[in-house]
Amino acid sequence: MGRNVAVVGVGHSRYGVRSDVNIGELAWESIKKALEDANLEQKDIEYFIVSSVGGWSSEYLPAVVIGEYSGLTPKGTARVEAACASGSAAVKLAYEMVSSGTVDIAMAVGLEKMNESPTPVVVEFIGRAGNYFWEFHNFGLTFPGYYALYATAYMDKYGATEEDFCKVAVKNHYYGARNPKAHFQREVTIEKCMTSRYIAWPLKLYDCSPITDGSSAVILASEEVAKKLTDSPVWIEAVGEASDTANLSKRDDFTYLRAARLAAEKAYKKAGLMDGYNMYKYFDVAEVHDCFTIAEVLAYEDLRFAEPGKGIELVRNEETYIGGKIPVNLSGGLKAKGHPIGATGVGMVAELTNQLLQRVEKDRQAPIKNGRALAHNVGGTGHYAYVTILSLSKPNGGV
Repeated sequence: MGRNVAVVGVGHSRYGVRSDVNIGELAWESIKKALEDANLEQKDIEYFIVSSVGGWSSEYLPAVVIGEYSGLTPKGTARVEAACASGSAAVKLAYEMVSSGTVDIAMAVGLEKMNESPTPVVVEFIGRAGNYFWEFHNFGLTFPGYYALYATAYMDKYGATEEDFCKVAVKNHYYGARNPKAHFQREVTIEKCMTSRYIAWPLKLYDCSPITDGSSAVILASEEVAKKLTDSPVWIEAVGEASDTANLSKRDDFTYLRAARLAAEKAYKKAGLMDGYNMYKYFDVAEVHDCFTIAEVLAYEDLRFAEPGKGIELVRNEETYIGGKIPVNLSGGLKAKGHPIGATGVGMVAELTNQLLQRVEKDRQAPIKNGRALAHNVGGTGHYAYVTILSLSKPNGGV
């Protein structure tokens, strides 16, 4: 068991189309806020890990560019990639450096400037995140197409409807409209979602997350250092991770993500949380990976917030709003807050830290009773998965 590790500072840029800044300036927006939150200076950061998938940006080596612009050099750094779960991978690696005793203070920085490339290029690059030669090159599968396969399989097996999926979009836009950092700060109606154009049947425009620029930063510290920095640390209680096949044709079922299930099981076991399909009762709030609306429904079941086929009932009964069984994606989620791929997982940890410390906007603040929150971050179509549990209570040992 390693050392206990706490989140002592978080920062989050405004998400959206950020043509007003370059990549260094965009990263600094969140790094500066995280440093101020932790009452630290650049010299105090011993190592920083940058999460960025890239390809669409002019900067192919973002870690060194960010380090130079933000005054973090000559500290050690590295870039990490795990598709859409890159941010969670960066947080986990920063956690492990602190937990192991390699450093006392580490920072995870996630960012992406996806809008530097035109939409067709971005769609192609994301599509390459599957099995390029078999699926993208031979069949032209893009990510809306991948998740449309999940949606149609779920509809066929469990009787879900297009309107059910639109209800996920309505909820996430409702909270995104109350988040000043969100890409889309406006509500949508069921009618608007249902009449929007198809991207890949049955997924429509409002079932899909946008192409987003943004950055986020999280500073982690050992227990000894955290005590000196803050009276309100948020502890990393557990992290679970798993992977699955690159080739979708090798999956046995399209109504769940095996990697996400395994990652959740690992995280729950490490945190000592095991209770059938009522796992939501341990958490005050969750941020889950809703790159498409079907992905959020699958997350409910993979996390064992609901039995297989029952996740859609949480949507229909509005149980994932504030006041329901488990508030989910009060940031607006990827769907409305946005999905700057490398920043997403780091942004989830930043959002949940602020939720646990009750310092988000009043009309999207979850009631904090258990003092525990969960981040669920999927890379690709389940190629990677990370589940991170945050807590106001100090763990008995490391993750």
